[in-house]
Amino acid sequence: MTKAPDLRVRTATGLLLIVGASLLVYLGGGGPWPATGAGIGGWAFRIIVALIAAGMLLEWNAMHGVDRATSRGSALLLAPMLLFLAEVQFPVSHIRAPLTADSFAAAQSPLALIAAAGVLLAVGSRYPSLGLGFVYVAVPAFALLVVEWGWERLTFWVMVVTWATDICAYFAGRTIGGPKLAPRISPNKTWAGLVGGIVGAAVLGWISAFLLSLGGIFLLLGGPMAALAQAGDLFESWIKRRAGVKDSGAILPGHGGLLDRLDGLLPVLVATLALLMAGYWVK
Repeated sequence: MTKAPDLRVRTATGLLLIVGASLLVYLGGGGPWPATGAGIGGWAFRIIVALIAAGMLLEWNAMHGVDRATSRGSALLLAPMLLFLAEVQFPVSHIRAPLTADSFAAAQSPLALIAAAGVLLAVGSRYPSLGLGFVYVAVPAFALLVVEWGWERLTFWVMVVTWATDICAYFAGRTIGGPKLAPRISPNKTWAGLVGGIVGAAVLGWISAFLLSLGGIFLLLGGPMAALAQAGDLFESWIKRRAGVKDSGAILPGHGGLLDRLDGLLPVLVATLALLMAGYWVK
């Protein structure tokens, strides 16, 4: 059972992350400035996302035994690549610009380049897992930059759904207990937690989609996205189990590493971008 001091630290860190992320998303989408001044927050948002992505890749590499020089080199490649690809296809100067049916289709080429970079890293280095980690981190990070560029309110929705999944799953699992979900991968996760996370995200996802005037399919996607988020959590737990570590890092008090905190967000971002690219959006 989690000790009270650990729970207090975890809660305090979580609240700080929520406040900081919310402010960053607000400013990244233009904040209080008109479109011509949106670059102030837009570039800050993009740089921070790129740095976080680089940090996640470093954690991935450490868990897979990648040597320090190669690991740092891949992170130094990832951050500027994200910034360059985002600016070429989704320039900061066009934040808040009216969207068209083809606005998000421009993500296809950057995603192909990210995949190609991952293949080159897997083939050209001594660590095949490096290529997988590069794609695993870069694709969701790029998806976040695109979603924020086109529709910052949807970024808030994505975060609300992911937070609701984590919080509701945690408390449902602790309160109800019961059969374990995947005891060999993550001994603390229960089926009650899975259901609680899905139900909580479905309810809060609908409420946030309504309040943010998203409409359309996003009113109904909180539950399915919660299932994806928990699958992402289990995947990272499996990676840690194979690596023989408890946490991916120690940068976040009470939470562990960046991957520990963001593992559920990664697949949700990818799915959200896929929906936008397929034209499932209403403004």
